[in-house]
Amino acid sequence: MKQLPSFFRVRQTFPRPRLDDLPGEVVKQLKRLQESTTQRLEGKRIAVTAGSRGIANIATILRASVDWLKTQGCEPFVVPAMGSHGNASVDGQLAVLKSLGVTEESLGCPIHGSMDVVEVCHSELGFPIFIDRHAAEADGVLVVNRIKPHTRFHGDIESGLMKMMLIGLGNARGAELYHQAIVQSSFGAIVRSVATQVIEKCGVIGGLAILENGYEETTRIVGVPPKSIIETEPKLLDEVKALMPSLPFDQADFLVIDRMGKNISGTGIDTNIVGRKRNDNAAIGDERPDIHHIYVRSLTEQTNGNASGIGVADLCHQRVLEQINLASTRKNCITAGHISGAKLPVDFSCDREAITTACQLAGYLKPEQVRAMWIRDTLSLDEVACSSGYLSQAQASSHLEILSDPQPLEFDESGNLEFLLD
Repeated sequence: MKQLPSFFRVRQTFPRPRLDDLPGEVVKQLKRLQESTTQRLEGKRIAVTAGSRGIANIATILRASVDWLKTQGCEPFVVPAMGSHGNASVDGQLAVLKSLGVTEESLGCPIHGSMDVVEVCHSELGFPIFIDRHAAEADGVLVVNRIKPHTRFHGDIESGLMKMMLIGLGNARGAELYHQAIVQSSFGAIVRSVATQVIEKCGVIGGLAILENGYEETTRIVGVPPKSIIETEPKLLDEVKALMPSLPFDQADFLVIDRMGKNISGTGIDTNIVGRKRNDNAAIGDERPDIHHIYVRSLTEQTNGNASGIGVADLCHQRVLEQINLASTRKNCITAGHISGAKLPVDFSCDREAITTACQLAGYLKPEQVRAMWIRDTLSLDEVACSSGYLSQAQASSHLEILSDPQPLEFDESGNLEFLLD
């Protein structure tokens, strides 16, 4: 049997600004929004957006928003704003929210889900603009979302408040249309065109932008007046990029990922982290890290079988194929115009077989020369297992704390490993 590399653990240190009083900060920022406008909220029905991502403290942030709106005499309700996620069905989207701890009980207000959309106007680029029916019928909309680099689009606007207005509130029909439009126009031009109209036509009362650090903690909440969203979001994106975590090394023969899913990233595996933003299966040009092969071991429970982005992986455990809901994966990838994201990797019946194959694909190397990393998911990068091929680099690094000596991988009788942080 081929000898495999030993692994040691390291802890990375990232910038860690964070908020402690989340409800208090939400109230503070919403008051700022109120003070920036003469618009009266009393007696109005306000739709609050809730997406499908695993945003830290999202249930707390949404509840604080709902509670504050009630103090202003509003009638708040939450709308699922997640495009075609949840298998493009109301029940599916409500299940996604429930998996994130977002329910009518936790919010203290109704959740109005629908796949119906209203055409509010036409974009200056020539295509119709669709908005969720419940949001369109409300007196106003509070857009709540995390600011983060997108997994496929490059620019000064990526994933955030404007994308929520474009893709999230567009439901499946809008998401499909806008992703088609991206073939002819840039994402930046489309998102600005749509956001401008949605802000004007749908009574957007403002945005609540959420920023996170590299430990999946809320670092800032920013209330953004509606007229300032297009101008402010690029600045917030720059701030987030400075806080982004990364893998400890820029090159690897292979990367083991315990779990992927839509609650982790739009592509299940954050391509900003694994260096595959421009191409599903390789780093292009100066893109880093440069990882030759990626092995995925499971899907998250919260992704409900949606394995959109599985095509970014090269190898997978057989359990991944057993967990996949092919219909929702296919729907999401086609809607996003990322059909290669649904391609299935080569599957293996156990971890030993997969890792042995990954080592073989690394070339004619001794076990101690193989460079491999092992992470829980692309959101959890503070603790990483690294093969002994990195030991000298880790010892020379000032930002890595070595937690253990290199140890052989411990497989059970079926040839499988425990999960990294279990």
